Amino acid sequence: LFNSRAVRRARTTSHLRPRANMNRSMGKASRKKRERYAASVGTSDAPESAQPKTTPEILRRTREILETASLGADLARDDPDPRHKISGVRNVVVFGRAVTNVLQNLRGSELKFDVWYGPIVERMENDSLMRFLYELRTRILKQGDMPITTSMRFSGDPIALMRQFPKPPRAKSFFIGDSLGGSGWLVQLPDGQEEKFYVNLPNDIPGLSVDVRVHFADAPAEFRGMPVSVICDRYIKSLREMVADADRTFGKVS
Repeated sequence: LFNSRAVRRARTTSHLRPRANMNRSMGKASRKKRERYAASVGTSDAPESAQPKTTPEILRRTREILETASLGADLARDDPDPRHKISGVRNVVVFGRAVTNVLQNLRGSELKFDVWYGPIVERMENDSLMRFLYELRTRILKQGDMPITTSMRFSGDPIALMRQFPKPPRAKSFFIGDSLGGSGWLVQLPDGQEEKFYVNLPNDIPGLSVDVRVHFADAPAEFRGMPVSVICDRYIKSLREMVADADRTFGKVS
């Protein structure tokens, strides 16, 4: 009454079809990468129970997170200890993304939020630096990794530079521009280990010129070689403009 071989062939074919569809969909992965980024900046990571409910509360929390990110930029720009600078950069990248996460809670309290936020998402999607910082944030949180490089320009007498800083006890040598972009004394501890004692190089020593810069190792081509502090300041400026526009549009809290 029925052909068993035909049934087996039909079953085999039915299992092969989804796999063929899967292969075709994998071929579209590169085209969808930018779409995934656009979706990621258009959604919030916070669990629903933790999300603020009212517009004033959302705007207040957004500004608080923005100030946390801004403090990171201050460290990256002004702190003499390069370890603090790198911590500041991490804070900018991580909390900068949190600004947009919190801001998107306005979707639940403002009917016109998506009309306002849609063009912002499109600009971020087309901004290579914004995409880079978003991907870097994911890398920091998942891998703890933030690849950086340093460059240095120096002219003058290094001995004259060393004389500007008191030599701490057990100091062995003076270094300029280490892997973190810092300078200072290499000090031998009582147990034989060595520790770096960082100093802040002044810019006004007659006859001396020292320029040590820290860069993102894999930044987009147009930003490669730009100091991380400049990139952080640029990012914070962009976020401040976004939050200020949200305040104007949805009602600033006094």
